[in-house]
Amino acid sequence: MSQFRLHLRTLALWAALVAVSALFAYGLYQAQFPAALLVGPMLTAIAFGVGGAGIGVPRSGFMAAQAMIGCLVAHAVTGSIVETLRADGLVIVAVVLVTVLAGGAVGWALTRMRVLPGTTAAWGSSPGGAAAMVAMSEQFGADPRLVAFMQYVRVVAVVLTASLVTRLLVSAPGTSPGPAGAEGVGLLATLGTLAIAAVGAAAALALRLPAGALIGPMVLGAALHATGLATMALPAPLLDLAYAGIGWYVGLRFTRETLGVTLRALPGILVATFAVILLCGGWAWALTHILAIDFLTAFLATSPGGLDSVAIIAVGTHADVSFVLAVQTLRLFVVLVTGPLLAKWITRAVPERSA
Repeated sequence: MSQFRLHLRTLALWAALVAVSALFAYGLYQAQFPAALLVGPMLTAIAFGVGGAGIGVPRSGFMAAQAMIGCLVAHAVTGSIVETLRADGLVIVAVVLVTVLAGGAVGWALTRMRVLPGTTAAWGSSPGGAAAMVAMSEQFGADPRLVAFMQYVRVVAVVLTASLVTRLLVSAPGTSPGPAGAEGVGLLATLGTLAIAAVGAAAALALRLPAGALIGPMVLGAALHATGLATMALPAPLLDLAYAGIGWYVGLRFTRETLGVTLRALPGILVATFAVILLCGGWAWALTHILAIDFLTAFLATSPGGLDSVAIIAVGTHADVSFVLAVQTLRLFVVLVTGPLLAKWITRAVPERSA
């Protein structure tokens, strides 16, 4: 009977989460807030997580949502990421390095001020791939709870900041992007897209690529769509569920226990989070004077948030999606390669706190 009551409680909590998320997302949508179907569920899930709901999105569900976003991105950018890298490769590398160095500088400052241990500060400040950073951090001696808290605080802050900047800069209604190929969503096209999502994600995960569930379908779908071999098409309800799934996955990780562990470090974490965002925002402004791109494109490209979250916002605006995703994708790989080295350097550069 107790097991039955537990299942009943879980169902009731999920029903409440879905209902409140839908109401919040609808309110944001009516207010023309960008990525409303992501931001609404995410903020709702944060409240549930901190309130001790004790529920969470399975890892498989999160990867499925990422695969759907990968297909959406594939429809929007086709094969243009390679051309963008070829045309503006040096500048993109510079953008990536500046963002990574900004994260490293903030991690060093947090360690120097004794807010966090060196390895934890380094991994928590790394600008990109939140899930990958949390998964890898424990192997290098960092506290995964603090890393998760820092990473997801930054993801939330970046999504809210990017959405606000988009809302201020875009005069057209800032709604979430529509379904890929919404003009002709047929059963065969939808099934084909789902097959591309499954095959692309499985291949990328087998190769142990970072954010493979997102990048695999994005790369495979873009190649097939660009060559006319496949039509990317997803019905709106499926994409809405993908947006909500990512928002719930991020938000529900904010538990009461995590907050209790990190409460003392919270002021430093918030300062670090917005310091990275401001540094990247300043670099975005500089980019508008170097390249013929608008500030929104530059801001989204340099935003130190999750690739999936930034992709959702970029696709629904007039930003240059191929440039944004070229920068974000390249930075993800650079961060995963440099993360261990940066953590070791910060630890050695700043002596550990004496007992």
